[in-house]
Amino acid sequence: MGPEKLAKIAVAALEDVKGRDIRAFNVRKMTALFDKVIIASGDSNRQVRALANNVCEEVRKAGGKVYSTEGGQAGEWVLVDLGAVVVHVMQPAVRQYYNLEEIWGTPQRPAPRKSPVRKTAASGTGTAARRKAR
Repeated sequence: MGPEKLAKIAVAALEDVKGRDIRAFNVRKMTALFDKVIIASGDSNRQVRALANNVCEEVRKAGGKVYSTEGGQAGEWVLVDLGAVVVHVMQPAVRQYYNLEEIWGTPQRPAPRKSPVRKTAASGTGTAARRKAR
């Protein structure tokens, strides 16, 4: 099963259990270990575990493999390793503290350069106004 299909299944599974702020990142160019990172929030330890468990169940139903899960005991942050896709399910405070979006987020391209705006004579700062000032 390809990373795109795995990611779709994981996102759908997170949505089914009311996961919040679900974000998916294509990290293929950043690491050779996996292709996608998915981050989602749950409001309590119980919901975080339920979200991670639902991802595991749905991936297995679809014929995919769950390589491992980490953090299920505490339930503040559960990582689900699907091979080409890694899913992080976190409580909001933990998510804010570690800020994984900053690490895995797509770098922002610089804003396009704007051509300088020429002021008109009416504004008093254009070429005509400078000539007057001389």
